[in-house]
Amino acid sequence: MKKLCLVLVLLLFFSSSVFSQAAREDVEDPLVIAGIVFQDDQFMRVVQEGMKAAADDYGVRLMLANSDNLLDKEIELVSTYMARGVDAIAITPLSETGSVSALRNAHNADITVVLFNSPLDADFPVSYINSSQSELGSSTGEAAREYIQTELSGQSSIKVATLAFQSLLPEISDMRVNSFLNEITDISGVEIVSQQDAWLAEDAVARGSDIITANPDLDILYAANDGGTVGAVQAVRNAGKEDQIKVFGIDASEQIADFLLAPDGVLMASTGQQPFEIGYLSVEKAVKSIRGESVDPEVIVPGLRLLREDPEGIEEFKVNWSQWTD
Repeated sequence: MKKLCLVLVLLLFFSSSVFSQAAREDVEDPLVIAGIVFQDDQFMRVVQEGMKAAADDYGVRLMLANSDNLLDKEIELVSTYMARGVDAIAITPLSETGSVSALRNAHNADITVVLFNSPLDADFPVSYINSSQSELGSSTGEAAREYIQTELSGQSSIKVATLAFQSLLPEISDMRVNSFLNEITDISGVEIVSQQDAWLAEDAVARGSDIITANPDLDILYAANDGGTVGAVQAVRNAGKEDQIKVFGIDASEQIADFLLAPDGVLMASTGQQPFEIGYLSVEKAVKSIRGESVDPEVIVPGLRLLREDPEGIEEFKVNWSQWTD
């Protein structure tokens, strides 16, 4: 009887072990994807929300990090994620050339690389999700052109200044600025009086204020990103020139939307990217590539132009934005 009991116990133990092993083999470990942004602003935070949404939808584990605009830190993050054995890295690289080496090492370690927001001078990333930087600039430029032709048509001289981020991301900055200027420089009387770099709001306030002081008859101040746009508006307000100087910007946020709705009329138009969609697609493309599905090598997410003359469109944007950021 004791022998029979022992045999039954051993059979049960063996069966349980086999079942447990089979169960473990049936459950695949979730994919691990690292998402790397380069600064902590509203745009990048919404990108991360899009990443989180895609990670939830596709059942993958997401690890988020910020390089803080430091190339050395970006390289360190890539190396750290390589050591952790992530399956993919979705990144907005700081440098088209300087970021290549570390990401190539990740690619050589069989880590899928997806780019978003900024390019890389390499052919190994499986997909690049981006807005058309030139389209962003030209979209806002079209609004500035209409303003000049309708509101400043009687002026013999129309003075314009720009705030950009050429020293941070020269390729993207140049595309946004040059495409804006291409829309207005053929108008008689338009003169570019100053071109400065200031992509953080506090720096843009200071640089914008200096430009206004040096050019008291300035008509238009263009800013090529979110922080520059916010700072430009504040600089005009600080100078008390709300009726004279109009701001045209790039990027979209709740704060920019509020500026467009403000009665002082400083900010006239801003064309934003769609960061939630960009973040979502960066994770989605990584997952699909790893699973052997075909992905487009480049995906252009259309820009969204917000105009002071379209308050209903601005309010609709604010509703969507609050859903992404709450």
